[in-house]
Amino acid sequence: MGASELVDSWELSLRAERKSPATVSNYLTGVRLYFEWCKANDQADEISRRAAQLWIIDLLEDGAEASTARARLLAVRLYSTWLAEEEPAAHPVDVLLGLRSPKIDVKVVEPLTVDELQGMLKTCDRRTFTGVRDDALIRFMTETGARAGEVVALGVEDINVKAGTAVVRRGKGGKGRIVAFGPKTAQALDRYLRLRRQHKHAGSARLWLGQQGPGFGYRALHKTLGARAEAAGVVKFHPHQLRNTWAMRWLEAGGSEGGAMAVGGWSSRSMLDRYTRATASVRAAAEAQKLDLGDI
Repeated sequence: MGASELVDSWELSLRAERKSPATVSNYLTGVRLYFEWCKANDQADEISRRAAQLWIIDLLEDGAEASTARARLLAVRLYSTWLAEEEPAAHPVDVLLGLRSPKIDVKVVEPLTVDELQGMLKTCDRRTFTGVRDDALIRFMTETGARAGEVVALGVEDINVKAGTAVVRRGKGGKGRIVAFGPKTAQALDRYLRLRRQHKHAGSARLWLGQQGPGFGYRALHKTLGARAEAAGVVKFHPHQLRNTWAMRWLEAGGSEGGAMAVGGWSSRSMLDRYTRATASVRAAAEAQKLDLGDI
């Protein structure tokens, strides 16, 4: 039996471990792409250290980001570990144990400016369902710092407009948390919920609905917000910029780093640093002026 024939069994194991649907999908994609590469390049249907290295080299030479190659390799490494544990007769050792992942360059993530945010909001026509929905989406993501995957997973019952809170049931790493929002975002959400009652799929438990259908996942969010950004003249937009913008605005407004980590669902300070690196020098300069150390 080839190693690729056990992928379905690995999927059952991942689900039994309560991995999120997005995580399962990403892992399966990585492993299946590896085996597709093996087949196309006359490699054996097995997990091989050399084949994995050649595959990653091909990915990088084809223009894949180091972060993408790293994620793909992680999936195959986890599958190799699972094979050694579940099928020791055919796979007595984890052949990828200790295999290093590609080094990732630390990128500076630029936040959106106030003008860019306002420009995106101005494209949301409140006379249309999508306009009202997208206005609420942009405001919610910018104010709460919720990840795109967390946002599209929200249910109607997760939002308390009156209290100004939302429950993220299962964030990254399976961790839940409560996020808060102010009056303007509450107003936008209330407006959306009232219009949502007229939707033909109003009975769906999911908070966000498509214009015609009940589905509104990550790709739909990426597409609709990308269109808003393009219409507003925002270049190279990505939904994660809203999370980055939230982190920057939080710190600039005097919010604590500990509070940002709790609200943003970060367990490591390194992620907060990554998201706010672009404006760190600006904040430091402003802090230096307030300290006025030259007043001797």
